[in-house]
Amino acid sequence: MSAPLVIDVHGLSKAFGPRQVVKGLDLQVREGEVCGFLGGNGSGKTTTIRLICGLLRPNAGRGTCLGLDILTQAAEIRRRIGYMTQKFSLYGDLTVQENLDFVARLYGVPDRRRAVAEAMRNIGLVDRADQEAQHLSGGWRQRLALAACLIHHPRLLLLDEPTAGVDAKARREFWDLITDMAAEGMTVLVSTHYMDEAERCSRVVYLAGGRLIVQGTAEEVVANAHLTVFEASGDRLEAAARALRGLPGVESAAIFGRTLRVVGQDRAALRAAIAGANAAASLRWEEVPARLDDVFIHLLDETRSGA
Repeated sequence: MSAPLVIDVHGLSKAFGPRQVVKGLDLQVREGEVCGFLGGNGSGKTTTIRLICGLLRPNAGRGTCLGLDILTQAAEIRRRIGYMTQKFSLYGDLTVQENLDFVARLYGVPDRRRAVAEAMRNIGLVDRADQEAQHLSGGWRQRLALAACLIHHPRLLLLDEPTAGVDAKARREFWDLITDMAAEGMTVLVSTHYMDEAERCSRVVYLAGGRLIVQGTAEEVVANAHLTVFEASGDRLEAAARALRGLPGVESAAIFGRTLRVVGQDRAALRAAIAGANAAASLRWEEVPARLDDVFIHLLDETRSGA
């Protein structure tokens, strides 16, 4: 039996003046799911999140969040979710503990002292309780923001690029917290530009131009893109990459360390392009599986070309 729907919206549209940002979008997210929201800058991810949680009212469309109507029960939705914005929005001159106490007051959390202590313990902030937020590193600020989102025990977390600008270790630790919470039944909708984070999601959704383009598990999205990928090793990789770019069938030719990675959808055309490049440089080629970042670049290129 499928888990109940936590987010269920249909035909969402939003315009700001003449600019249509979200266009007839349908989205469903089930309880306990970690849904990754992908898309280039300006694809409509942030606007969609704000429509779902009632911070914006759609020009068209309908739906529910946590079983509540996004059009008529927006205030109640906002009380029941945790929303973490792209920009750190807590007070820099308050300590970790003071910030959490302030947020607990806003939500009317009973027994605030216990709730604040529990939030700090769960997110690993106890040793920084008396440190001012402005003196925290990026990773610890994100932990504080997450603790503030959780202090009223929401059933749904909406995270808008939560790890932008933090180091790899802090990103991994943050995602360990998210997956632990999902295992306990928390539902998470998270936008990200990091493909390693997207691969940790139970499902990914790709937006372009305010429309949902593809969705599924990371493996399904990669398989359905039907990309062919060849990698080469050897000398003069930079010259080979320059020669390959722009040839028929070659969507991208990029160097990663000591390998050249070439991607396209037409296997025959890609082989022909590689054969020409190999004549000028002795390279060792092998076909390798596509990755989610290959699909992301492919979809971005399709969007920009108007496909």
